[in-house]
Amino acid sequence: MRSQLHIQAALRGDITYLEKAYCTQPFKIADITEDKNDETLRLMLMSSSPGILDGDEYDWKINIGEDCTLQLQTQSFQRLFSMKKTASQTIEVRQGNGSSFCFLPHPVVPHEASSFSSKSKIFLSDGCSLVWGEVLTCGRKLNGEVFKFSKYHTTTEIFINNKLAIKENLLINPSIINVKAIGQLEGYTHQATFIFLKEKVPVNDLIKDISNYLSTENEIIFGISAAPVNGFIVRLLGCKAEQLYACLKLIAEKIPVSANKKIEYAG
Repeated sequence: MRSQLHIQAALRGDITYLEKAYCTQPFKIADITEDKNDETLRLMLMSSSPGILDGDEYDWKINIGEDCTLQLQTQSFQRLFSMKKTASQTIEVRQGNGSSFCFLPHPVVPHEASSFSSKSKIFLSDGCSLVWGEVLTCGRKLNGEVFKFSKYHTTTEIFINNKLAIKENLLINPSIINVKAIGQLEGYTHQATFIFLKEKVPVNDLIKDISNYLSTENEIIFGISAAPVNGFIVRLLGCKAEQLYACLKLIAEKIPVSANKKIEYAG
């Protein structure tokens, strides 16, 4: 199945609204903004499919207008079903000047023999804020499918004024790479990545605050690196999907969207 999703957010006064939305099966977009006076547009990406199937091709395009604030949430864990070939996804995000975007999808659960690749390109303009995350599990652990999937490969490229600033490349190929080896997952079964970029934000103070918070979490390890532009990248390893996902959401809530406003993550 080839599926398309197109979201366009615009500004009416100080409030971000959904100007245009187009999607094909199995997608549906729901506006879950509870307070209609809230400046942030909160959208839920829903799907009638139980997960990504063999041969599926997803194509997303998200356009965020100048000074808009968009928070995109997912409905549930993303399952990658067993495949004979592969499935793929492309995401293109374009942010206008001064806009903010937050996307922390639910964890991905790759079933045995699944193969999936995703390419994301995010184009930021001046004054933009970006929160972007990913959680990958080892598969259906209770079914004995620990790293039984064939391949999982995602790349994320972030451009600022059309200049490449960050490239994130995650490749897990259990049949070729020993995921338990030194320099790999070293006994952990789940991993997560959190990327935050924004101009004129006290990055060092945020890194210290987030590091203090993560230090209180049990059974995980983490690292925080300053980005080559103003921002940081957090990497986490653990053994529980819900725990890592909760960590990403709590990190997001510490992020200032503007001078006096932070993300309120209800997902």
